[in-house]
Amino acid sequence: MNAIVALCHFCELHGPRTLFCTEVLHSPLPQGAGSGDISGQNEQAEEEEGGIQMSSRIRSHSPAEGASADSSSPGPKKSDMCEASVKGCRSLAGGHPGYVSHDKETSIKYVSHQHPNHPQLFSIVRQACVRSLSCEVCPGREGPIFFGDEQHGFVFSHTFFIKDSLARGFQRWYSIITIMMDRIYLINSWPFLLGKIRGIIDELQGKALKVFEAEQFGCPQRAQRMNTAFTPFLHQRNGNAARSLTSLTNDENLWACLHTSFAWLLKACGSRLTEKLLEGAPTEDTLVQMEKLADLKEESEGWDGSEEEEKPSSQPDVVEGQELSKSSPETSLIPDCNSWNVAHRRLSVFRSLRHMRQVLGASAFRMLAWHVLMGNQVIWKARDMDLVQSAFDVLRTMLPIGCVRIIPYSDQYEEAYRCNFLGLSPHVQIPPHILSSEFAVLVEVRAATRSNLYPTLFDDEQSLNKYEFVVTSGSPVAADRVGPTILNKIEAALTNQNLSVDVVDQCLVCLKEEWMNKVKVLFKFTKVDSRPKEDTQKLLSILGAAEEDNVKLLKFWMTGLSKTYKSHLMSTVRSPTSSESRN
Repeated sequence: MNAIVALCHFCELHGPRTLFCTEVLHSPLPQGAGSGDISGQNEQAEEEEGGIQMSSRIRSHSPAEGASADSSSPGPKKSDMCEASVKGCRSLAGGHPGYVSHDKETSIKYVSHQHPNHPQLFSIVRQACVRSLSCEVCPGREGPIFFGDEQHGFVFSHTFFIKDSLARGFQRWYSIITIMMDRIYLINSWPFLLGKIRGIIDELQGKALKVFEAEQFGCPQRAQRMNTAFTPFLHQRNGNAARSLTSLTNDENLWACLHTSFAWLLKACGSRLTEKLLEGAPTEDTLVQMEKLADLKEESEGWDGSEEEEKPSSQPDVVEGQELSKSSPETSLIPDCNSWNVAHRRLSVFRSLRHMRQVLGASAFRMLAWHVLMGNQVIWKARDMDLVQSAFDVLRTMLPIGCVRIIPYSDQYEEAYRCNFLGLSPHVQIPPHILSSEFAVLVEVRAATRSNLYPTLFDDEQSLNKYEFVVTSGSPVAADRVGPTILNKIEAALTNQNLSVDVVDQCLVCLKEEWMNKVKVLFKFTKVDSRPKEDTQKLLSILGAAEEDNVKLLKFWMTGLSKTYKSHLMSTVRSPTSSESRN
């Protein structure tokens, strides 16, 4: 995470001061960074925590880096610091090199010192420190607060008090701030930062409280101050404002521990949130699938603890976008294994729309696809269930999920209101009015009278050569009929041999979404707003769907809209009217 975490202190002599800060370096350390070690007899002191390797390394104290810099340094002047012997405004001694942690996973370095080395960063941290301990405070002066702007960065600040028996009011004021330029990222990290920084504060306050209680037990300051004669305010302070945090907590390793905590905080906060590509609102197919899963979950919960009642065998189960098959006890839907080899049947399937078009022929496929898109009933009569199922799996890709109602295989005819895809065994009789209807298409799968009816695509698909596919309808699509626009685009994609099957599938997804968006506009215009027919015709012309087949397609696809979208649209449109009626 590209941020800076700093510990700030309000000194009674010099005001807000930065005590300790940790920043992220994505590039190598400055040339002044040496490889010498300072722990003990110049031995490297390393400790592993959370994949971060911490080591104290010597760094050159140039005027732009050192804590004891001259007037050209971004750090404060010596006259603005507390006495070096007391270190009230200091964290690290003048010759201390600071702390550096190496993240082995990302090759990022976390560097801790009293002030940032870069002058611009020093200015940003300095301003955030002043604001966190002066004007930007929360009620009670303890707690989190957010402030900042685009120029100086955004700040998450948490102010708190540390007990000090020698301080005015027996406590000193500190803050831990997190500064970064990404406002949204910082706000989204608020709960994480609040919990972790609150833990660091609790640990500091706990250590300081133990020292405070021990000092009060040995020499109570409250009674001593009450017994002391009145003296001027400046004389009362007597240098007590310069007491260091290590003295208040009695922890000589305080800054090393804070470095480890701040480095882990930056690493963990940066890894918990990741960028993700959003592809927009969920598609209608996704919404319908979610609704179907919710319905199935409710049904399964209702079945728990109760006996499942059997449905009549004459009524096959059908669910929109899904399919269930059921046969009567008298008739088995499994073909005779002696005449149909199982492995042979697995090869008798359609692999894609392009494959089906090559098998059926261009004219027969166009007729079949036209009826599918118009919402007419598509009937397949075949002995091979796998073949029928594969045909439905391929054809349903041209429709939104909400428009698909399948009975994959049945031993009797089912009406069109129950399903628009119906698989039948060869012996089932279809009513004559259905065969002559313009709202149904029949595909009969017969034994081929001659071999090689179509060129095979793969060597293992010879089984389809044994079939002959006859497509008939009471209203055959004329060759010169324009048809719906989406059908022409689908055929153009299928005939383009430069497009792979996967690319054609993505084209279908895009085409369906394009026309579902037109369906949404038409639904709101006609069903919600109740516009007159003249306005509807103008809208259809604007949408490029004024032709008869396009209008029929839009009306059929309107039945595939999700309940979520319809209810949301109704509530959104009607809410202003209801509010006006109340007024």
